[in-house]
Amino acid sequence: MELQFDPYGVLGISSNSTENDIKRAYRRLARRLHPDVNPNNEAAAAQFQDITWAYNILTDPIGKEQVDKYLEELTKSENTYFTLRVTPSKRSVAVMPEEQIIYLLTEIYAAPQQPVKSKKHATLNLTLVLDQSNSMTGDRINQVKSAAQRVIDALEPSDILSVVAFNDRANVLIPAMRAEDKPQLKARISIMNASAGTEIYQGLSLGIEQNRKFLGPNLVNHVLLLTDGHTYGDQENCLKIAQEGSKEGITVSAVGLGKDWNDEFLDKLASFSGGSTTYIESAADIIPFFNEHVRSLTDSFSEHMAFSVAPDPDVNLEMAFKLSPNPQPLEVVNGRLPLGSLEAKRPIVVLLQFQMPAHMDVGFRTVARLVATGDILQNTPQSFQAVSDVSIEVAHNPPPDDAPQVVMDALSKLTLYRMQEQAQSDLDNGDIDMATQRLEYLATRLMEQGYPALATTTLSEATQLKQTSKLSERGRKTLKYSTRALVSIDDLSQAISSLMDDDI
Repeated sequence: MELQFDPYGVLGISSNSTENDIKRAYRRLARRLHPDVNPNNEAAAAQFQDITWAYNILTDPIGKEQVDKYLEELTKSENTYFTLRVTPSKRSVAVMPEEQIIYLLTEIYAAPQQPVKSKKHATLNLTLVLDQSNSMTGDRINQVKSAAQRVIDALEPSDILSVVAFNDRANVLIPAMRAEDKPQLKARISIMNASAGTEIYQGLSLGIEQNRKFLGPNLVNHVLLLTDGHTYGDQENCLKIAQEGSKEGITVSAVGLGKDWNDEFLDKLASFSGGSTTYIESAADIIPFFNEHVRSLTDSFSEHMAFSVAPDPDVNLEMAFKLSPNPQPLEVVNGRLPLGSLEAKRPIVVLLQFQMPAHMDVGFRTVARLVATGDILQNTPQSFQAVSDVSIEVAHNPPPDDAPQVVMDALSKLTLYRMQEQAQSDLDNGDIDMATQRLEYLATRLMEQGYPALATTTLSEATQLKQTSKLSERGRKTLKYSTRALVSIDDLSQAISSLMDDDI
């Protein structure tokens, strides 16, 4: 017998629970997750299916006996695991006549001091999809070639590499193969030449096709797309094939070079699988970015990480933002928040914003059930999940309960990013004055927090907006991705871990 998840863990009970314990746990969860109680909530519906599966197997004497034997054998293996920690902005709130906001800072990390197999380098199935359209002429194409060749140097012979170059057509420079003959692979990169237009679908579809050739559960299956231009008429096809690849276990990340590319499109393209979108202003930054990106892939501990967030029926999830690594807003895809890869030494940190109802009853109450899932590369079986059921206290006169400093720091940084989002929204709605005022205020806040260069850029864009009623494309992308990058607080992970250690 092989189980995808531990049914006791799914129900939040210990393995020595009685049949009455199992039934009580199921009923308690079903009252919150049942589709009749929590309609139009894909996460709750999926979690309800999980708890029903766990209940059915554990209330069947034969099934329970098989589960117990299987879990006993599993404890003898050297399997590793990840852990989910949750820090609420408040552990107690007051009864109020209006809605109120609560934040949950969540951290998923590879638990330390675990048995680690001899292999330290996660095996990659990496596909580079590289723009060689006419706008890549000169230093850009040369830097791309050098970056790809550096990637080849960094690979292990067991890693798999494929490289696709595209303009208005696509061709395979390196078909999917082991990185054994590095001089030959690097020579194939050197033939790239910039010409013609840009059709991303041509390159992306061929890249995913190459990645599929070695697609496997014990590999980091990743497509990295680099482009410096807009694609025309094929965006929907690109999104469709990225979503299909995500369902198969392929993660797509995107890099936009310079100012002439569609950031909303690339953000959405990467969101299906939990990949990242990165803005590179200068061609000189391509090589260090590629080096760091591949390094993070080789440090992968778990793949296909995702969050299932099921708020209580009277609670609304208003925002999900990944703070680390690769800060970016998260979108719900098929009831889950795709998170990408979990690195062995760097956690995934996500900030969740919930709207709590007015006139809550006094006492302890639940907020949401969070389930983190992923495939741990070195485990057999690979599937693993961690569950956290978050509760807070509601009181007429709650004790003083300041938000932990790490939560306040995260919110402070995130506010800067959201300011530029609001300014862009005002601009899209034609309110030039309000957009200008927001940017001027953002510039002041950036200066106060020690970011003078970005503050100067923001003020310059505010001046241009006032004079021309529009932002420069370079300035808009700089504001968007630079304020987003600020959310990644350098010591955030260590601060959260220290905070939790103190609580223990």
